[in-house]
Amino acid sequence: MATSAAEMRVFLEVRRGLQSALLILGETEEGNMSMDVSIMPSSVQMKTPTGCTEIQLPAEVRLVPASCRGLQYVPGDGLHLRLQAQTEFSTKPISVFNQNSQAGGRCTFYCQSCGEVVIRDRKLLRVLPLPSENWGALVEEWCCHPDPFANKPLHPQENDCFIGDTFFLVNLRSNLRQPRPELAPVEMHCLSSENHFKSVPKANTKVICERCKVILGETMSSETTKFYMTEIIIQPSERSFPVMPRSQFVESITAQCLAELSSARSTFRFTVQDQDGRVYILLWLLNSDSLVIESLRSSESIKKFPLLEDTLKADSRSTWNAVKVLYQPCIKSRNEKLASSWESDISVHSLTLPSATCLELLLILARNNTMLPPSLRYMNSFQVRNCSFIRV
Repeated sequence: MATSAAEMRVFLEVRRGLQSALLILGETEEGNMSMDVSIMPSSVQMKTPTGCTEIQLPAEVRLVPASCRGLQYVPGDGLHLRLQAQTEFSTKPISVFNQNSQAGGRCTFYCQSCGEVVIRDRKLLRVLPLPSENWGALVEEWCCHPDPFANKPLHPQENDCFIGDTFFLVNLRSNLRQPRPELAPVEMHCLSSENHFKSVPKANTKVICERCKVILGETMSSETTKFYMTEIIIQPSERSFPVMPRSQFVESITAQCLAELSSARSTFRFTVQDQDGRVYILLWLLNSDSLVIESLRSSESIKKFPLLEDTLKADSRSTWNAVKVLYQPCIKSRNEKLASSWESDISVHSLTLPSATCLELLLILARNNTMLPPSLRYMNSFQVRNCSFIRV
């Protein structure tokens, strides 16, 4: 996609909904900003005394050269300019479950980390979303008779799969390879889709992969198990296990969850917490229609995040769909007051994931932040917040 004789960074963010683009032309390694810039509908070309860098745009993106405006030089970044973009924009909402299975088919559940089969060849007759929070109050408001669902948990039947915000609920009654929880399950009571069950008393009901020992989910009752979307891949049984770098998978699932929830519930602030309710990250979704194109990636970010080095090497794409977020870490007692105020705000939605995945997501956000041009890494809105892209 890019031919680079001169070590120049080119960063282009296209907003599909706004039909606009931000182009950043970075400085060369020698610090020489003498260049000839040619913007064409399908490409951007930069010529310097030491070479040429050219980016070919995806087929669905076209720039409008005559619309260039706002040219300015930003120290540490390079040249910034804005222009109009013509893009194909689909308003169809993203479905997290769309990639996995369809009702009526036979599916196999895999551990995403190691490929171990968790549930083999399960026929799913019904794949249904769980109701949103406060559904019980709505039933009481609209029913003229006593609530028929009072104190009745929403448990899936043998061939059901219920979909929550970040998890799947399945019935393992007839499954011979049922994952073994660490302790016997306890009595559960239904609350809502985002906090679907409450355990009384508190007990360790984690479901762990037999091979790699990662946490896949937790038991909800003697027959019902919750699997987290970030830990499980559901494939039609005729297909093989899809090998995907762990970091890329977590990033994609998180982006899809954020986009789907913001579209369905008009909520844009999220807390990422573990099963015990400890908040790890505060997320503020800015937009979910970004297309990011870049010619060079910072090699320094690989050194800073050695755990993700293989992922960065394996993922050679320089064009990717993304959601743009502001984030604040809440580990090691950071941002305690802000986290407390968000937790008490009814407009903030909580996403529950295993603690290891919460830390992994924080690492991904920090890595993506360091890969942005310096001027895009922070935004001022009441206080400085880190800015990052999460690839879909």
